[in-house]
Amino acid sequence: MRYPELSYWLSSVDEPLVPRPPLPGDTDADVVIVGAGYTGLWTAYYLAGADPTLRITVLEAEIAGYGASGRNGGWCSALFPTSLPALARRHGRDAALAMQRTMQATVREVGRVVAAEGIDCDWAYGGTVVLARSGPQLARARAAVEEAREFGLGPADLALLDAGEASARCAADGVLGGTYTPHCAAVHPARLVRGLARAVERRGVTIHERTPVAAISPGAAVTPAGTVRAPVVVRATEGYTPMLPGQRRTVAPVYSLMVATEPLPARTWERIGLAERETFSDHRHVIIYGQRTADGRLAFGGRGAPYHFGSRVRPGYDREPRVFAALRRTLGELFPVLGPDVPVTHAWGGPLGVARDWAASVGYDPASGLAWAGGYVGDGVGTSNLAGRTLADLIRGERTDLTALPWVNHRSPRWEPEPLRWLAVNAGLRLMFSADAAELRKDRPSRRAATFSHLLGH
Repeated sequence: MRYPELSYWLSSVDEPLVPRPPLPGDTDADVVIVGAGYTGLWTAYYLAGADPTLRITVLEAEIAGYGASGRNGGWCSALFPTSLPALARRHGRDAALAMQRTMQATVREVGRVVAAEGIDCDWAYGGTVVLARSGPQLARARAAVEEAREFGLGPADLALLDAGEASARCAADGVLGGTYTPHCAAVHPARLVRGLARAVERRGVTIHERTPVAAISPGAAVTPAGTVRAPVVVRATEGYTPMLPGQRRTVAPVYSLMVATEPLPARTWERIGLAERETFSDHRHVIIYGQRTADGRLAFGGRGAPYHFGSRVRPGYDREPRVFAALRRTLGELFPVLGPDVPVTHAWGGPLGVARDWAASVGYDPASGLAWAGGYVGDGVGTSNLAGRTLADLIRGERTDLTALPWVNHRSPRWEPEPLRWLAVNAGLRLMFSADAAELRKDRPSRRAATFSHLLGH
């Protein structure tokens, strides 16, 4: 396995990606964690900090950061996949607002740990600008701000921008306005996860890489090399969860793909902006996302790659030439200064986890000793830190403000069996692509519809 080829991020870490020793055989622990991504490592970090006597073992099929933690867009944000109104309907207004405020504080907590542990991950607290480039997108921007105000969130949390204000932050083509929140940091995600793995080891945690887990049950994580027996077993596998027995319908592994340009000259960045390394998106239906990297590249991605029948997760799905071409065209549409041939040097992708109700969750069953977290729908860089802190409290039997949050012990319904799952997920994608293309044709009849809508044949 050539790990640096998995993403631009993994190709640019400041260490050789040599796997740690695998599990040598049967062993015992107090806590065994399956998955050495953000969720598993944050859980180990806070558990070991709270109780240094705990014997904690982390099992990873490849290397720390192999999955989404080493391939994502690098947004450490306060985004949560369930909206404030949806949380309020289920749990009440106060609980919804507590969730939002805790997510905002989580961004600061990650920044605190990065500084305290000396993790060099290009942390830049530049916030997020979400552009409006059509009439319907501008209406959605206004609606987002109105919704925030209804929950008592002011301009310091989410501000409505006019065309000049939005363009001053991110000078994409055809900007009519947008929104801005300060609650996000741009980060080099692979350096963050690799640095976190080293910080966990300094706290006495054992990480075994190249140790795939074949099955999880109360009291045990079974691997081909042996079984780790522990009273607490944590599932932290996110988009790879369907590969475990009995978990095929727990989350749908939906692929998100990215490209990165070569380092751009200063004169190009003067035209584009992002001077504070703001992360950026726009208000279309199908999510796009990007950041200005510390070495001057545009790293840009989008959701919407096809869902694969049977929740299959395979390395070949990480690379879809048609999706990469669409991302490149969309990047050129956003920033014509890049020219007709956007200078892309890296292209990659990977699966993220989507629960049936699009609700991330974290939980622990003391009776069985089984714990889990995930279903982040791509918002996991920050949310996984909150999951790790919450799991540390739940496992230790502590009742805290974190364990009272509305996502704790939430149980999402299982996805439908195939072929209904395949039909539903891909039909939803097609509807969003069609809506985006129709809006742009109506709003800008003289221009070609958004090229990103070609991903599924529109």
